[in-house]
Amino acid sequence: MAEGRLVLILVLGFVACTRIGRAVAAPSPAGSSLLELEIFIGRMRSQLPHPSTQLQAARGVLARLLPQHVSSFDFSIISLDQCGGKACFQIENYQRTSGEFVSEEISIKGTTGVELCAGLHWYLKNWCKVHISWEKTGGSQLMTVPKPGSLPKVGDGGVLIQRPVPWNYYQNTVTSSYSFVWWNWTRWEKEIDWMALQGINLPLAFTGQEAIWEKVFQSEKFNLTKEDLDDYFGGPAFLAWARMGNLHRWGGPLPQTWLDNQLKLQHSILQRMRALGMTPVLPSFSGNVPGALHKLYPSAKISRLKNWNTVNGDPRWCCTFLLDPTDPLFVDIGKAFVEEQIQEYGGTHHIYNCDTFNENLPPTNAPSYIKSLGEAVYAAMSAGDPDAIWLMQGWLFSSQASFWQPPQMKALLHSVPVGRMVVLDLFADVDPVWSQSNHFYGTPYIWCMLHNFGGNTEMYGRLDAVRLGPIEARESENSTMVGVGMCMEGIEQNPVAYELMAEMAFRGERTNLEIWIDDYATRRYGEVAEGAHEAWELLYRTIYNCSDGIADHNTDVIVKFPDVDPSTVKKVPGIIKNRMTISEPDRRLLEGSFFQSKMAGHIWYPPSAAIKALRSFLNSAHKLAKVPQYRYDVVDLTRQVLSKHANELYAQILTSFRHGNLTEVRKNSKTFLELISDLDSLLLSNEGFLLGPWLESAKELATTETELKLYEWNARTQITMWYDNTQDMPSSLHDYANKMWSGLLRDYYLPRASLYMTLLQDALEKNVSFPFSNWRVKWISLTNSWQNEQKLYEVQSKGDSISISKAVFSKYCSRESM
Repeated sequence: MAEGRLVLILVLGFVACTRIGRAVAAPSPAGSSLLELEIFIGRMRSQLPHPSTQLQAARGVLARLLPQHVSSFDFSIISLDQCGGKACFQIENYQRTSGEFVSEEISIKGTTGVELCAGLHWYLKNWCKVHISWEKTGGSQLMTVPKPGSLPKVGDGGVLIQRPVPWNYYQNTVTSSYSFVWWNWTRWEKEIDWMALQGINLPLAFTGQEAIWEKVFQSEKFNLTKEDLDDYFGGPAFLAWARMGNLHRWGGPLPQTWLDNQLKLQHSILQRMRALGMTPVLPSFSGNVPGALHKLYPSAKISRLKNWNTVNGDPRWCCTFLLDPTDPLFVDIGKAFVEEQIQEYGGTHHIYNCDTFNENLPPTNAPSYIKSLGEAVYAAMSAGDPDAIWLMQGWLFSSQASFWQPPQMKALLHSVPVGRMVVLDLFADVDPVWSQSNHFYGTPYIWCMLHNFGGNTEMYGRLDAVRLGPIEARESENSTMVGVGMCMEGIEQNPVAYELMAEMAFRGERTNLEIWIDDYATRRYGEVAEGAHEAWELLYRTIYNCSDGIADHNTDVIVKFPDVDPSTVKKVPGIIKNRMTISEPDRRLLEGSFFQSKMAGHIWYPPSAAIKALRSFLNSAHKLAKVPQYRYDVVDLTRQVLSKHANELYAQILTSFRHGNLTEVRKNSKTFLELISDLDSLLLSNEGFLLGPWLESAKELATTETELKLYEWNARTQITMWYDNTQDMPSSLHDYANKMWSGLLRDYYLPRASLYMTLLQDALEKNVSFPFSNWRVKWISLTNSWQNEQKLYEVQSKGDSISISKAVFSKYCSRESM
């Protein structure tokens, strides 16, 4: 069946369902936008793969997940008409007959291969108590699946689950750099399997686009050289920001082998996504061009953007070049890029991402100018594909809200034909724009959970917001919501948050999270363990229900050591501890304090609650010690507890320094450094917290020694200094992508903290001010040296997570020490 017809019925069914009981004399602006989008999608020329292709792809997912059960499930593709006009999956009991032998199996029917996989996951989760997760977060718990022929039956009437909204979106434009950058096909195949099981049908597909740009800019029309493009592309770990026009050349040049191999990888990615019935979102042109283009087109309206986070505006990578959308060359380049992709990939699904002014502002706030920008961006897109739909991250409306007032927002959102734009409400889990803009002033949008910044390691979530937010947005008057999405900057952390968010693609009613969390604990560990259940009940109410409205970017002292002169600190508030609740005055103190904003991380729950949860977790060790998911969670929670305790130790050290108490500074500095060392040993005991795999996966992509050094430098730099520095001035982005990884703590965070503590004590001993400039020089030198090293790090865990966790719990979490 043609994809256009499938999607058209899907969306029409969604709109019809959401408008039952509403008497509308004429379409509202929101309704018109949705109807135009529906009609337009219905005209899509692309076709879904033949059902046999989707069945084969879905069966491949099953075979890789449960190879012993490939005959236990019967898959079939059904039409949207058989699902009531909406995408769905159906689960029924099924008898398989072979001669005289009859086995009880399960039938799963779905409208695409994705629905088949989502239905498989739904069944395994709810009837077999299975848990699906990333390998780094403990992997999938499949022990509870009965042997073939003994699968639990569903009710006699079967199960029908419809999507309340058409789309389930996945990825942030920077996830490709923070998480996917070093992946090979083996890792990508696992991720696409995971996406299908979560019901994701609208994934970003950004891999290999530099090879497309190379073909475009080296064509006869533009005739740029390799040297010109070396200046344009960023290095492997910084491609996301080069693509968005924030920087150029940093971390490069890109080897030709990188361009060629990434393009081959993209072909494999797109082939598998399409085979499953997904709609891959391709990139498009936003105006970011090579500087050399100005030499070939001197009359073109090319301007240089302002500095984006470089130390001193170094033109080698600062201040990228922007082609004015009103210049005729803009459409020429945009058209060529889209057409090259269509030719290279053998077609398109017509949805393209383009993010204008990512953390850069337009030169004027005049709505007429902003409207012309939007019109030109879409004109370039649609020149290459007349059926193009513009998918835009709505981050600019959150990060630069003071600029994007209603007139400016409307000018951009309404600059394209009605129904031709879909906006990602990127930060809806914390700062929903839809509720502040009357559903983006009638523009279709996707409710998204951002959740993670920089791929940081931090236990954090807003489960109640995830449970309620998408439903409230969808049920709200004049809603133009057409999907849900996960837009984290980095993955492989906090699996509980992503499992719930993925379920919202299939949940049309509010969920009782107390029951859901209890079931989650059972599924994750494969059995009921009282202590683990008690811990999760507490974690749900505290760590996983942040409500302070602050974006959770991990700034704990260990991983983002404060670049602050302690001699200038007049007051150092401490962390409120050993309390099950934080009073409102104390909360205001924490949220507004110098400590919270610059010096010691985000604290939104009583630290004593995390300690209590950890104690409960450890009480289940006798029962769950061999369960990988449990071991991961114990390490993660112990890491969380120690990291927050380190923040308090640091506050005590600075208080003692301010009072000139050398004895206390020495004592707490010793404890602080010991804690980092102990924490590294803990992290080394679990393969989800190792530096080695990150570095080795980078080096494995190299084909020469030069490439190996370049890739390793990229991998090391991204997670430490990130961007450029001088001898005495660090990057403002230092530690943005910090990680709690063994090896990184031992050889970078610990020496850095030790250097600082030594200088603190020397200053007190000599009765002088803290040598802040000297500290910066030494810290930067340490960082730059580490970036250029090639030391090998463990890729396999060492030590017993449970015994180490118990030891550090006893050492740091007793009444005397906490």
